[in-house]
Amino acid sequence: MTHFPSKRLPGASRPVGRTLAAVVALVAALGLGAAGETSAATSTTGGTGTGGTTTPAPRWTDRPHGFASLAGGTTGGAGGRVVTVTDQASLVKYAAAEEPYIIRVAGSVAVAPFGSDVVVTSNKTIIGVGDTGEIVHGELHLNPGTRNVIIRNLTIRDSYVEGDWDGKTTDFDAIQMDTVDHVWIDHNRFAHMGDGLLDIRKDSQYITVSDNQFANHNKAFGIGWTPNVLTQITIDHNWFTGTKQRNPSADNCAYAHLYNNYVSAQVADGDPVWTYGNWSRGRTKMVIENSYYDGVQHPYQADATAELVQRGSILKNVSGRQDAWGTAFEPRDFYAYRLDPAAAVPALVKRFSGPQARIGAGVTLNVPADYPTVQAAVDAVPVGNAGPVTVAVAPGTYREKVFVPAGKSNILLQGTGRKRSDTVIVYNTPAEYGGSTGSATVRIAANDVTARNLTFSNDFDEAAVELKGEQALAMKTTGDRIVFENTAFLGNQDTLMTDSPKLDVISRVYVRDSYIEGDVDFIYGRATTVVERSVIRALSRGSATNNGYITAASTWTGNPYGFLITRSKVVSDAPADSFRLGRPWHPGGEPNAVAQVLFRDTELPAAVKASPWTDMSGFSWRDARFTEYGTYGAGARVTADRPQLSEADAASYTVAEYLRGTDGWAPYARR
Repeated sequence: MTHFPSKRLPGASRPVGRTLAAVVALVAALGLGAAGETSAATSTTGGTGTGGTTTPAPRWTDRPHGFASLAGGTTGGAGGRVVTVTDQASLVKYAAAEEPYIIRVAGSVAVAPFGSDVVVTSNKTIIGVGDTGEIVHGELHLNPGTRNVIIRNLTIRDSYVEGDWDGKTTDFDAIQMDTVDHVWIDHNRFAHMGDGLLDIRKDSQYITVSDNQFANHNKAFGIGWTPNVLTQITIDHNWFTGTKQRNPSADNCAYAHLYNNYVSAQVADGDPVWTYGNWSRGRTKMVIENSYYDGVQHPYQADATAELVQRGSILKNVSGRQDAWGTAFEPRDFYAYRLDPAAAVPALVKRFSGPQARIGAGVTLNVPADYPTVQAAVDAVPVGNAGPVTVAVAPGTYREKVFVPAGKSNILLQGTGRKRSDTVIVYNTPAEYGGSTGSATVRIAANDVTARNLTFSNDFDEAAVELKGEQALAMKTTGDRIVFENTAFLGNQDTLMTDSPKLDVISRVYVRDSYIEGDVDFIYGRATTVVERSVIRALSRGSATNNGYITAASTWTGNPYGFLITRSKVVSDAPADSFRLGRPWHPGGEPNAVAQVLFRDTELPAAVKASPWTDMSGFSWRDARFTEYGTYGAGARVTADRPQLSEADAASYTVAEYLRGTDGWAPYARR
């Protein structure tokens, strides 16, 4: 856009984040709620232990708990690229790669030859997409030395060899691991395999097995195969049903913590010894808490050399051994955890164990915990991405430029602080060094991107230097179906540009419960844009008569909907009668860019001129589509220079009509 030479008074610039404090009262007055506060997940406090936290996780999170969370934790493929696989070749390729990957398994992947291993190397997350991801006729195999692996939300089934109930002829497990560390097995379903369902062997350490289903099998879950006493394992909220033995069997575990597991419908074949529930073997120290056993022979037992502490469990229709001796250990000395009442376990485990539609549907990329920058997390999202990806940005100031290219759709940029001012993405490039587009701190070219609870800033100080190109964008969008919720845009000239790939292509942007500041043309572009329930601050540049323009729309003449600013509040510390609502921008003299702007049901300050629209670059504002409807406040009035939308037309210029398009898009309807 054309450079506007006047500036704010020297010394009038402000540090990032300070501006938001000034508008908290305005936000409250508009009924917008707390500025950026997010509701915290509630959970039952399980106690405090060394190395633990005071508040355990909600029902499930994307981070492991228990022993897998200790000694540096288990992050799987975090920090690596996200890929989606639908066939064996792709699964094998990425699972065995040297670099980290988050591997999403979509649909059913059949493994051949029957019973073959899929080798999983270090720093991998393998997760089913929704509740339909499955591996059939194959085993996930972790070789010695493998570490930092997450396997979640999968069904692994059907490598059973007919007639081999004891699994003596094959070794076709669902998952097998030898001498590994930091592994989280979570929300999977294992059924009808050739040998064991889950074998954790040979000194594997820092393991958590949670919320899985073990079904229709003989040897469900074995731990050990070593004379050493090293393994530390947490086993919780699993459902063992239609299984015979190893539910689990734990041999020579240093610490085995079992809680809130459900063992039911045990295979009843008359075997007096090798049909059992939990077994503390060798020199294992085992603690069992608040589990539920229904129809189980030998629900829990211990070797004379082992220790087993049981508390709070419910036994129904059981027989045989119920051993308990020794002191074992206190799990809360290691970590905090959610301990549900034993009576609630059957219902909870039936509902929440196994693959869940909500877990694998999306991926969360944590900044800076797993990705050092916001851009690094965006780079990890594959082109053509179909599933939702959340880039969760922790509180802090990120001095970087971010570009979300076309094709990287379905991204949520989410600040995780209490307020939007807690998480700031900022840079300081003016148009002089890279043009208007090149100045943008953040650019979004992809469709279906949402940003929430964030501040975007371009803190170039136009008062400190004299440049020809002082435009400095905080945000530029060209994608369609872009949403900003509880966001702030900080800048001076050209703060927020909502555009489209070309003149006759319509892109839509929805801004809600947000804050936008600037002075010259600071909301501009040709995208259909709705700003609702927001605060717009028109900054003073120190002039008594002309401090700038709020909008500069360049709407395609074939598009009836340009900018709608509704149910919002414009504020300004500029002198009275020194600011305009907008001017018509015709980029490059394009005659078919005919601005459409409506201020509706919005409060205007005294700074707004009595004649609030003006010409631009030889184009008359009277030829543009500038209107008001229901504006109020010190800067609102009805004159010959202030076109008003008629009552009859008002029904056609609503948030819904602006955003509907041909696909019925209605982001305002969701919360």
